[in-house]
Amino acid sequence: MMRVIPVEFAGEGSGEDELSWGQREIWQALVEQKSWMPLGGTLPLPDGHTLDDAVERLRYLMSRYQSMRTRLAFVPDGTPRQVVHAAGTIGLEVVDAGDADPYEVGLAVQRRYEETELDFATEWPVRMAVIERGGTPTHLVAIVSHLVMDGGGSAVMLAEGERNETAPVNGLQALEQVRWQRSPAGQRQSASAIRHWESTMRAIPLRRFANDGDPQSPRYWRGELNSTALELALRTLAARTQVDPAVIMQTVYAVTMARVGGVNPVATRLITSNRFRPGLAEVVGPVSQTSLCSMDVAGVPFAEALDRVRRAAMSAHKHGYYDRARLEEVTAEVIRDRGPEFDLNCFYNDRRGPIRPEAVDPADIRAALPHTTMDWPIKRDEIYARLFLNVDDGTAFGSTGKVLLRIEIDTHFVAPSTAEALLYGMEQTAVDEATAP
Repeated sequence: MMRVIPVEFAGEGSGEDELSWGQREIWQALVEQKSWMPLGGTLPLPDGHTLDDAVERLRYLMSRYQSMRTRLAFVPDGTPRQVVHAAGTIGLEVVDAGDADPYEVGLAVQRRYEETELDFATEWPVRMAVIERGGTPTHLVAIVSHLVMDGGGSAVMLAEGERNETAPVNGLQALEQVRWQRSPAGQRQSASAIRHWESTMRAIPLRRFANDGDPQSPRYWRGELNSTALELALRTLAARTQVDPAVIMQTVYAVTMARVGGVNPVATRLITSNRFRPGLAEVVGPVSQTSLCSMDVAGVPFAEALDRVRRAAMSAHKHGYYDRARLEEVTAEVIRDRGPEFDLNCFYNDRRGPIRPEAVDPADIRAALPHTTMDWPIKRDEIYARLFLNVDDGTAFGSTGKVLLRIEIDTHFVAPSTAEALLYGMEQTAVDEATAP
């Protein structure tokens, strides 16, 4: 049994304009992956949580955040524009689980939400349902499009929702971002970033791997390596070097990639949050873009590699905010000059929060190695990147390991055996460095 409660909302700000740089980045990913990129899940509700509480929570979110009440309008050539609405109505589904497990019912609703295409022009990019059993709400299903927020925006929304924030929202909203991006300051930022991209693209190797893939059916695979040893090694290296743990992890990746891929410098696209920029720290909306990072690390000591990666990453993130349309024009020019084999389809994204530096006994690090697991839980024909590596906190995903390496590959370009060698190699590189005298 299912019914829908109409929820009215109204908030500050409205208008229409072109997409912001962050929105355009996500929109391009949606188009390339042929997905509306749903984010969210199914969570248990605390005791005493009422249906009215859920209604008010949905009203709060839709009223507070412009990105949640944004639809798209399309010009004749298909180019999308953002349309922020001042008010509207959204439906909250209420599903009676009956005799079934409410959590399993919630998961079924979640799958339905995720697998049903979103009409960006006529639907709100938010889908929410309450699961009831015997008239008592037990679970909440909340799914939004990636066009609503990135990882940093999600953290802001969760923190503000937890304290029921009522102060005006902070930062430049998407419509304000577009106005700044058109300004002389915005154009200077974009021009500088694109110069960095072009010079880097013209200097890096044509391909990310020396060898070809191993075509499989289904074509696209996602693998996961769960490792506690890697986490312990990273803690130890952070304590020993006093270097940012994110730089240590990226160096481990670069050193291993150079060895396994057989190509140096290692070039990869980083996900740059851009939240260090004025006005973007607390925005609930997509502001992340990719930056191009070239790391020359082959054959140098790990300490030297750390310094090289740190400097390369800083430069890349500095140049990770730009007009995507102009970058695509420059990229096309580079491809014409360098040839169709030129490959930029390799990504690296460290999504973990801060870790605590701690010198761990080398014996304890090595003792954790046998507990590492690796499998390929998803094989499909829907499109992934040629290589996309996410570094996650494994405990946040219910993993047995403290670090979860999640790799997506196109087997026509990256063999599964190569991907496994990369992930296991990253673990071994970190462990060897952390346990060396």
